[in-house]
Amino acid sequence: MSPSGAQYRIASGDQEATVVEVGGGLRTYTVAGDPVLDGYEVDEMASGGRGQVLVPWPNRVRDGRYRFRGADLQLALTEPGRHNASHGLVRWANWAPAVHQADRVVMSLVLHPQPGYPFTLDLAVNYGLGPDGLSVATTATNLGDGPCPYGAGAHPYLTVGTASVDDTVLRVPAADRLATDDRGIPAGAVPVEGTPFDFRVPRPVGEIVLDTAYTGLTGDRAELAGPDGGRRVTLWWDPSYRWLMVFTGDTLDPARRRKGLAVEPMTCAPNAFVTGDGLRVLQPQESWTTTWGIAAGPGR
Repeated sequence: MSPSGAQYRIASGDQEATVVEVGGGLRTYTVAGDPVLDGYEVDEMASGGRGQVLVPWPNRVRDGRYRFRGADLQLALTEPGRHNASHGLVRWANWAPAVHQADRVVMSLVLHPQPGYPFTLDLAVNYGLGPDGLSVATTATNLGDGPCPYGAGAHPYLTVGTASVDDTVLRVPAADRLATDDRGIPAGAVPVEGTPFDFRVPRPVGEIVLDTAYTGLTGDRAELAGPDGGRRVTLWWDPSYRWLMVFTGDTLDPARRRKGLAVEPMTCAPNAFVTGDGLRVLQPQESWTTTWGIAAGPGR
């Protein structure tokens, strides 16, 4: 059995993608045979959050501790080196296909109450391929009898075929970034203008180390291109996503380091369970759907 469980292939025209049982995430996506994702092999575990669904929070919760509606709650510390709870609760859960068609698969999961998150969510992630590329719609429904905190994110590593992200030309439409402490916890927003973090005008990534949450978004898409402009990838998002994490992968295993650029749409800021910054509170039986996607191809 594959470490990522059952594999669900979808295809449309010259596009193919593989969605997996473990974590309900994206393992591969290709257009005309060219990888769009720096994914992972069928005999590998997902590493570095590769292609995973980040629910019910993206990024980090400081000390895994937060207060919600008068209750003090403690999450498991899944980033023990930094003493944080990281990237939600569904990355290693077994998702099931509610729908599997030639060009579409809907992965579903009920997230039951557990220590630190005593709430019930019905989750569905709809992956579809069409003329405009790949779209990913995430729907969360609060099945409990009280409100619950919620945020969503995704963790695709994108590639335009360069040996390193250094040669990738990047555009990120963001006026600000979140300055962080050594644990990755935000200390406040600072302007990118006049700094090496400013990618509002496309330019090569170069040697900069990014593990950076951008905000003050002034557009709805980030763009990557090869140095010759021959291959392009666009990641787009709907207005629900107000933060964008960009990660050059410098802390990964050396074989994967700086091979793909993680461009991660997030509906809330890092540490939102503590600060409330962008946090969504779902009322009983309330559903919320957020959508992002990828378009790729020569000159696209």
